[in-house]
Amino acid sequence: MIRVLLVDDQRLMREGIRLILSHTENFTIVGEASNGIEAIAQTEALQPDVVLMDLQMPLLDGATATASITHQFPNTKVIILTAEDQDGTIAQALRSGASGYLLKTTPTEDLIQTIALIHKGYTQLGPGLGQRLLDQLSTTPSLPDEWDNLTLREQEVARLIGTGMSNDEIAKQLCISKSTVKNHITKILQRLNVRDRTQVAILTHSL
Repeated sequence: MIRVLLVDDQRLMREGIRLILSHTENFTIVGEASNGIEAIAQTEALQPDVVLMDLQMPLLDGATATASITHQFPNTKVIILTAEDQDGTIAQALRSGASGYLLKTTPTEDLIQTIALIHKGYTQLGPGLGQRLLDQLSTTPSLPDEWDNLTLREQEVARLIGTGMSNDEIAKQLCISKSTVKNHITKILQRLNVRDRTQVAILTHSL
């Protein structure tokens, strides 16, 4: 069962999503919040698997709340669900630790599929948003000084993360075990001083 927290300042939006997910197998809505401050408090109290987070909200915006949640509660995944489709906004959300970014025009079946995939550990962007993000970041220096601290194998794993590969796919590509991939990723996160594989992907997407 995937436990979902809804965060949106529009009550009708929350009610609509609640109606959809309450009639979908393997989903349960554990709570709601109407601003970023409530979202953080509800995440601490309810420990949801996934938070559906709006961006433009009173008191505390969604990007700031996302950064706080992903830092304090690393087992909780955040999906941005918003009307904002500016390239800079997408990049900011991912840097804040969001695992997904969808527009509110997303079809119901795509929303359900995205929540399920992100719960499994994937990163998901709405149609066309991924390429726009890559285009925007292509002129941005992508490698921190800490890159040279990685072993050659760790650099190889990081590059494959940048292509969007899952742990299973990386294991098959490099002919190593899934547990070895996980160990490499743990060291990559520590040495690059980043929170999750999404940030690794942002750093290495053009390699």
